[in-house]
Amino acid sequence: MAMSTGDSSGGPMSEINVTPLVDVMLVLLIIFMITAPLMSHRITVELPTANPKVADSEFVEPMDLAVKSDGTMYLNDNEVTDAELKAQFAVAAAKSPQPELQLRADKATEYKIVRKILGAAKEQGMVHVGFITTGKE
Repeated sequence: MAMSTGDSSGGPMSEINVTPLVDVMLVLLIIFMITAPLMSHRITVELPTANPKVADSEFVEPMDLAVKSDGTMYLNDNEVTDAELKAQFAVAAAKSPQPELQLRADKATEYKIVRKILGAAKEQGMVHVGFITTGKE
């Protein structure tokens, strides 16, 4: 609270010192005047909508591919060969929306087998690939 110095009464002043308040308000005004034009975009672009053909409730069953360490492959728990797998990838790639390929490879599986599967999936047009792993032990 401010005390009076020039008055002989020596009591407290009942007036509020507004100078610091005005200084702060002017600084805020300047900041807002500078930043307000930056918040509007000068170039307007019509943004695309995210896959309007797909309903939110539509669920696509993923493709589950298990690969054992010896290279045998099981697509949705059915053993498949390389040719059958490529045919299944081509059918799945043509669907809209495209199902995700979930790859579960054994820990001892050589990487060249996984690389061959990923190459075949990409060659047939598959774009959604996920790797299934276990958590930390």
